[in-house]
Parts: sequence; structure tokens; C-alpha cells
Amino acid sequence: MNFNVIDIKQWPRKPYFEHYTSVHECTYSMTLNVDVSLLLQSLRTRGLKFYPAFIYMVTRVVNERVEFRTSYHPKPLLGYWDSMTPSYTYFHHDDQTFSCVWTEFSDDFSRFHNRYEQDMERYRDVKGIFVKENPPPNTFFISMIPWASFSGFNLNMTNGNTDFRPIITGGKFAEQGGRMLLPIALQVHHAVCDGYHASLFFQDLQTLADSCNEWL
Repeated sequence: MNFNVIDIKQWPRKPYFEHYTSVHECTYSMTLNVDVSLLLQSLRTRGLKFYPAFIYMVTRVVNERVEFRTSYHPKPLLGYWDSMTPSYTYFHHDDQTFSCVWTEFSDDFSRFHNRYEQDMERYRDVKGIFVKENPPPNTFFISMIPWASFSGFNLNMTNGNTDFRPIITGGKFAEQGGRMLLPIALQVHHAVCDGYHASLFFQDLQTLADSCNEWL
């Protein structure tokens, strides 16, 4: 969990960073459908749930690009983490609230899945927003809205936003032309991430979904 400080004076993104943090502060979201037909079939064959696989794929993609790993630690030190840790929501059916848990990540899906199952076994019935103690500073946030197959989703930040970590939200599967599509919204800060990088996020995510039999 190493944090690499950025020398802003020598940073190629310096004019963009300054513009989108001081002149026109700007976050934005992009929502695309990802084809998860093969992934769902492969998970079903193995008796595995979708959500931990979704968290795994998203975290792998986030960890592949420095734009998604950039943050303050602490402010005003700007830099990027060697890797990020997923913090994800889960739903309480009895009172319709949610809680957040973080799980130590591993590129090995089986190892990550075991850690996920251990965390859910311990915390699934614990109420509150953040229920697992000592979240590391390199966490980022993942959630799902499985009741709606949305075409757009945006979190409206108030009182200024200098949190550069991405936020990823999945929706409800929708069948289209024999394919199972999952709407996914990516929210990022324009100071550290442009539309090009957001587009690569979805391309990389689709590649992982298509190659699921190589990592499941």
C-alpha cells in the first residue's frame, strides 16, 4: 500500500488539474452497458454469485490505471496508490438500509472471493454505514442498484469535492438481442481523469468479462 507523491510542477496534467480544481471544479459520470452474458453463464456453472465477481473486475480495472488511483494523502500531498482496495455496499432486506464493507484485494480471484465470503459472513447482519473497522486510506467505492436498469446515474457532490477516487455503480441486468447487459456508471473527477480514461475503464471491464474463464 505504497503512496507515490506527484511533483505537480513537473506533472503533465498540471494545467488540467488546476483548472478543474480551482477555476471550474468538475466531476462527471459516464454510464455504459457491459455485456456479461458469458460471465453470468460461467458463474452459474461454478455455483458462484455475481457481486463478488463484479467487485473483483472493477478493482482490477481500477488498479491497472494511475488515473483511478490518484488521491490526496493527506491533503495537500497529491499522489497515487500502488493499488486500491474495494469498499462496497450490501443491502439489508429487513429494514431496507445498506452498509459498507471493505475487503483486502488480490489479483487471484479465488483468494479474493474467500476474503469476500469471510467479510460477508461476519458483517452481513451488522447495521450502520461503515461497519468494518480500520478502512485503509486507499479504498474506493462500489455499489449496486439491482432494482433498476438505469441508462444514467450521477452522484451530486456538495460543498466542494476534492476526493479524486472513482465511484462505480452497477444496475439491473437487461436482456437485449439475446445478450445480458449490465448498466455501469463510473463517476470521476475531471482534474485527474478525462473522457479518454473513462472510456478505457469500460473497454478493460468488457475485456475482463469476455475473458472470465481465464480468471474464475
